[in-house]
Amino acid sequence: MKSISQSPTDPAFVQNPYAFYERARATCGDLFYWDDYALPCVADYATANALFRDRRFGREIPADQRVEHPPHQAGFWAIEDHSMLELEAPRHTRLRGLVLRAFTSRRIRELAPEITALAHDLCTNIGVDEFDLIKEFSEPLPILIISKLLGVPASHTDDMVRWSHAMVGMYQAGRTIDQERAAADAATEFADFLRGYIDHRRNRPADDLITSLIAAEEDGEKLSPDELIATCILLMNAGHEATVHTIANGVKTLLETNTQHTALAPDAINQTVEEILRFDPPLHMFTRYVYEDCEVNGHPFKSGDRVAILLGAANRDPARWDRPETFDPTRKIQPNTSFGAGAHFCIGAPLARLEMACALPVLFEHFPNLRLAQTPEYAPIYHFHGQNRLMLRR
Repeated sequence: MKSISQSPTDPAFVQNPYAFYERARATCGDLFYWDDYALPCVADYATANALFRDRRFGREIPADQRVEHPPHQAGFWAIEDHSMLELEAPRHTRLRGLVLRAFTSRRIRELAPEITALAHDLCTNIGVDEFDLIKEFSEPLPILIISKLLGVPASHTDDMVRWSHAMVGMYQAGRTIDQERAAADAATEFADFLRGYIDHRRNRPADDLITSLIAAEEDGEKLSPDELIATCILLMNAGHEATVHTIANGVKTLLETNTQHTALAPDAINQTVEEILRFDPPLHMFTRYVYEDCEVNGHPFKSGDRVAILLGAANRDPARWDRPETFDPTRKIQPNTSFGAGAHFCIGAPLARLEMACALPVLFEHFPNLRLAQTPEYAPIYHFHGQNRLMLRR
């Protein structure tokens, strides 16, 4: 396996990681060793899709590799250790099954009118000629919707955004001890808030997701208090962070490519959403542990090894997509890696797609002459790929 170096905090890489992916693919092939991460990486769609589905690879840390986390990180891991994102069967299977009993497709579909109405309200409240799309639109929309879905009062959304941002810092390349402390503190505060609110919902059930999660049961099994808190935080963070960046990245792409508004018409919007997800996804790396000795593309893996799946690279694999570096909203829909695949396929994917399909047409209906006011800049938070702000002129 050939190796290649690229600092994930290098400013040029942060603004355009795709150039590195192309260079790595051309130099090393679809499976290469990224020196800066000390990890083998998958850059093609076929292998990425296969590893997502292969039960010999998983998210959960093997028992013989588990270490005691530093005390200053304790609050973060108290939540993360119960998150189904970091677990495998049989516990992951049980948790996911229980969550799906509450997080139903019907419940999500019924949110469409509310998402559309909220998008209109947010646009109506933008009273200036130049504004930050993230602050005014792409951040409040998903956090208010996921809060509504869970049943958490909108008055707490500012706190939840702050907690979510801090917790995501644990995944940042080159994170500092201060960021780790902030993530642990945020996780503790988030958990304390939810613990009290869940207790409130046990005594006063309502038509919301938290009540449904409390009631969800399968073969006599229910979510434990820790699992319930971790699940709510996962749904809140995943349902907010990724969608914020997907909407902003999508608007940036639509404007930079001078995409016609016909791409947002009812008969075209789903294709446009899928192309946005493929072209510039909000998450670029997921890692997997190897659970048994095996071989991938001629490379031997040993049990206990780790491998990184590069979603942004796989989504631009020329073996799967013609002219993958070109944004084409008329492109035929076919699966990409933005939501993963297999047992860990993103449980919030239908909601994210619905939010984009409802919100983007509303934004351009209100602002048909929308344009970039400043050159967009991505925040230095690899593997999250999004902007701190996106300044637009109406």
